[in-house]
Amino acid sequence: MDMPRLKSKYNNEVVPALKEKFGYKSIMQVPRLTKIVINKGIGAAVSDKKLVDAGVEELTLIAGQKAVPTYAKQSISNFKLREEMPIGAKVTLRGERMFEFVDRLFTIALPRVRDFKGVNDKSFDGRGNYTLGVKEQIIFPEISIEKVSRISGMDITFVTTANTDEEALALLKALGMPFANQQQNNQ
Repeated sequence: MDMPRLKSKYNNEVVPALKEKFGYKSIMQVPRLTKIVINKGIGAAVSDKKLVDAGVEELTLIAGQKAVPTYAKQSISNFKLREEMPIGAKVTLRGERMFEFVDRLFTIALPRVRDFKGVNDKSFDGRGNYTLGVKEQIIFPEISIEKVSRISGMDITFVTTANTDEEALALLKALGMPFANQQQNNQ
């Protein structure tokens, strides 16, 4: 099996560039993507259990790997929510599948967003991880619009080994993430 395009780009272009920019002594210090977690909360699942199954199925199609349902940790009476009720779906991608998903996300899915001007570069958590919110699952070509019963969003979290947000931003920019301020600079 061939190495994913984005992984070879990381090894051949991104690592030397980041090593030079931040002055790392070893290539092992260069930040890298460790995993991507795609999480989908399904609030209406409290009244309709089939929505969780549909959410798991959609995430499995998008990620190319089996998604699992997530369960409520505590009961909340105002939301008619009981502990251990299925209320969402998630999938964690690592290795080759992770690089293939990121490549599809950057080159195919994100440009399909209506009025797309780039993603926000402020969504870092302070430890070098980045979370991107997607409002509609139909931006992914794997999802057939006819089969979608309800439009729902998801959170995509990029977990990196970067120590600072600045390093993580440089890593994601080098991999090709279309940040909004970068888009305006190019015009």
